[in-house]
Order: sequence, then C-alpha cells, then structure tokens
Amino acid sequence: MSKEGAFDPEDLGKALAFAVRLHGKQKRKLGGAPYVSHLLNVAGLVAQYGGRQDEVVAALLHDAVEDQGGLETRDEIEKRFGSHVADLVLAVSDSFEEPRPPWRERKEAFIRRLQESVSLEALRIVLCDKLDNLRSLVAAIRIGDDDTWKAMKGGREGTLWYHREVIRAAQTHQNSSEIQHLIEQCARTFAELEQLALSSPPIA
Repeated sequence: MSKEGAFDPEDLGKALAFAVRLHGKQKRKLGGAPYVSHLLNVAGLVAQYGGRQDEVVAALLHDAVEDQGGLETRDEIEKRFGSHVADLVLAVSDSFEEPRPPWRERKEAFIRRLQESVSLEALRIVLCDKLDNLRSLVAAIRIGDDDTWKAMKGGREGTLWYHREVIRAAQTHQNSSEIQHLIEQCARTFAELEQLALSSPPIA
C-alpha cells in the first residue's frame, strides 16, 4: 500500500494490467482509440483533482463491473485490490445486471443515487469520467465528425440531458475545493458542448 499522499507504482501497474486484460479489445465510441486511453485519462484526472491511491486504482477499473462481468468482476477486484477499491467501482457503476435495463432507466437511477448518497471519492471518479467524455464529445464535434451523436446511446438530447443532470446532482453536495473546481470544469465543458450542439444542424 502507498504512504499518505504517495502512489505505489506496483499496485498501479497491477491495476493497469488488469484493466488492459478486461478492456484491451474495446475501442472508444468516438474516434476508435483503444478504450484503455479513456481509463488512463480518468485515472490521471482523479490524481490531478486530489484523489489518493485507491481512487486512482478504482478509476482505472471504473467500467469493469458495468461492462466486464458484473458482480463476479467486483469480487475479483476485491481479491486483487481490496474491498475499498471494489466498493468504489461498484458505486460508480450505473448497473451490473444482465440483461441491462434500458438506457434512460439506468441513467435516471444513477442520477438519483448521486443526488441521495455518494461519497466524495466516488463523486470525484464519476466527474472525472464525465469530464473526459465531455472533452471527447467537444473534440469530435469541432473536427466535424458527423456521426458523433449517432455513436451515443442517448443521442444528442439524451446525452445532453444526462451530463446536465449529473453535474446538477454533484452541485447539491457540500464538496471540497478540489471537487468544486472539478464540478466547475465539467460545467464549463458542458456549456461548450451544449453551445456546439445548439449551433449544429438538426439531426436527420
């Protein structure tokens, strides 16, 4: 384990290797980059905004339960990295059921959880995940990717609704200065995305 405020490279290396094993064949919806690039981005943001070792490890694995095996994967994470990391990954997952509930139903339930009870650590991971996704959307639209909204399960309106409500849910909590800065960054990036969406032609 790491000392206070430090990171253990061995543990982080194990987490990254496990994430690559789980997600190595996946591609990002926008641009087709290896999905692991998103996990690295989120982990880096978590560290930048004050996250400690367990949060960074959980950030690398934040989609593992949701996308790669449900509660069995959660149990494997606990064996490898401890119950705290496993609980964080579960807390930031919008579902672990098979078959998955419909997209809108899952997202509404996740937003309610964010509004009602969420730890500072889990909230930081969620916001870093959303910030990286928002930045990817903005970049895709700015380079003129006509399929940007088609790639999103919620489409243009659903995607805007979801990110808007996640930010609003985060704003309802008393947060540390690092989280406040992160919320503000998400809000600014979302405002840019929304402006780009409003100025783009209607989707056929």
